[in-house]
Amino acid sequence: MRGAQPDPGFIAGLEFLENRDLDLSVRIGGMLAFNALMVTIGTHPISASPGAPLSVDAASQPGLTIASLIGITPLIVSSALCLRALLLGEEFDAGGLESDGDDGPAKLQRRLFAAFVHSIDAQGRLLRRAVVTTLVGGAMTLAVWAAILGEKMWG
Repeated sequence: MRGAQPDPGFIAGLEFLENRDLDLSVRIGGMLAFNALMVTIGTHPISASPGAPLSVDAASQPGLTIASLIGITPLIVSSALCLRALLLGEEFDAGGLESDGDDGPAKLQRRLFAAFVHSIDAQGRLLRRAVVTTLVGGAMTLAVWAAILGEKMWG
């Protein structure tokens, strides 16, 4: 900050926030990869070979085909939430602090902390929403699979 050596407390706090940010990024990336796998699994009934236990035929089973596509929609929404969280950056504005004298570096530090905390909070909220929508999508996909199997076994 402005060429002066920051105090150790500031450095420790900044390192904590950077580690928290990295931890969230790893979790969000893992969730994004999991969603990609779930979307692939969710499209299985549509892409399965005819006669496979979970296969559906779009021409003769339009309801189950549409239900299968609706079931993976929350997983796609969850992936979008993860991407948004990963792309969320710390927007740090240092403008207007140049002429504040000795208090300028302290204000810059506060703004830097505020940017980090805001970013981490926003990423955490998006990750929570992504997890919930993934659970909803997984439950919907399982329900569609049960309907497909039920129709094949008893229909």
